[in-house]
Amino acid sequence: MKALIPAAGQGTRLYPHTHTKPKAMVRLAGKPILGHILSSLAETPIEEVVIVVGGSMQDQITEYATELFGDAFEFTFVEQERAEGLGHSIYQAESAVRGEPVLIALGDMLFENGYKQFLDAHDDCRPTDGSIGVKRVENPEHYGVVGTNDRGTIEQLVEKPSEPISDLAISGIYIVEATGMLFDALQMLVEEDIRGADAEYQLTDAFQRMVEQDCDLTTFTVENWYDCGRPETLLDANRVLLNRLETNQSNGLEESVVVPPVDFGAGVEIVNSVVGPNVSIDDGVQVENSLVRDSIVGRNAELLGVNLEVSIVGDNTTVRGKPDHLDIGANSSIQL
Repeated sequence: MKALIPAAGQGTRLYPHTHTKPKAMVRLAGKPILGHILSSLAETPIEEVVIVVGGSMQDQITEYATELFGDAFEFTFVEQERAEGLGHSIYQAESAVRGEPVLIALGDMLFENGYKQFLDAHDDCRPTDGSIGVKRVENPEHYGVVGTNDRGTIEQLVEKPSEPISDLAISGIYIVEATGMLFDALQMLVEEDIRGADAEYQLTDAFQRMVEQDCDLTTFTVENWYDCGRPETLLDANRVLLNRLETNQSNGLEESVVVPPVDFGAGVEIVNSVVGPNVSIDDGVQVENSLVRDSIVGRNAELLGVNLEVSIVGDNTTVRGKPDHLDIGANSSIQL
C-alpha cells in the first residue's frame, strides 16, 4: 500500500504565514505539519509516499521530505499546476497510484493517535473496495458527510449539505483498494466539468460516483482530528501534540522559567522570561523580558518585552511592546 498526501493547497486560511511557506510546512510542536504526518506514517508498514505539490514554494516540501525522511520512504512528487480542489489534486497522482491500494492523508490534517489505527480498522472492514474515517459531529453542514445502511455500508456522500443526510462527518482519511474506480470517477468529474458549489472538483463527489457504480465502501471511526488549515485549530493541535510528544530542551536559558510542555529549536535564547505552557519555539529565536504561553514562534523571531498568549508569530519577525494576541507573518517588525 502507498500513501498519498495532497499538499498543493494555497493555505489561504493561514495567511499571512502561507505567503512564505506551503501550508504543509507551517510548524507546530517541533516540526512542520508534513513532518508530523510522515512521522506517523513511518509507524506503519507503508514504504512508498506520493506527495502532490504545487505553486512556487513546492521545493520546500520536496527538500524537507527527502532530506529528513528519505531513508524511511521512497518518494514520488507530482505537480498540481492549477488549484482546482481536492479531487483535482488526487487526480494528478493517477500515474503513481492507479492499480495499487492507497491511504490518502490530507496535508493539513493531524490525528491524535496516528495512521496505524486506521489501517487496522480498514483491515477489520475487509473485504471492501475502500473505507473512510468518520466522526459524529453537531454541525454536519460544515463537512462532507456520509449516509450508511444498517450494515455500515456507505449509501450516499454529500459535500457540505444544507440539509445533512446524517451526522457522520468525513474526517480527511481515506483508504482505497479499488483505485482504478476512484481515478475513473475523478476522470469523469474533470472531463464533464462537474464541480462543487465552490467551483472545485470534490473528492466526495468521486466517492459518490463509486457508490453509484456499486463499489462497496465502508466507514471506520475517528476519535479526534485537527484541521491545521486554520490558526485556532493549529494552536489546538500544538497543545495536544506538545503534551503527547517528547519535547526538546534549551541550553540558552538565563534567569528564566520554563513551564512544560515547551519545545525549543536549536540556538534559542531565553532571558529574564517565562515561557510555557504549550509553546513551540523554532530555531534561532530570542526571547527577552517576556511572558509567552499557548503560542507558536517562528524561526529567528525576536520577542522583546511582550506578554504573548494564543498567538502565532512568523519567521524572522521582531515584536516589541506588550501585545496579548498576535497572528503575524514572516519578515515583520512590530512595536507596540
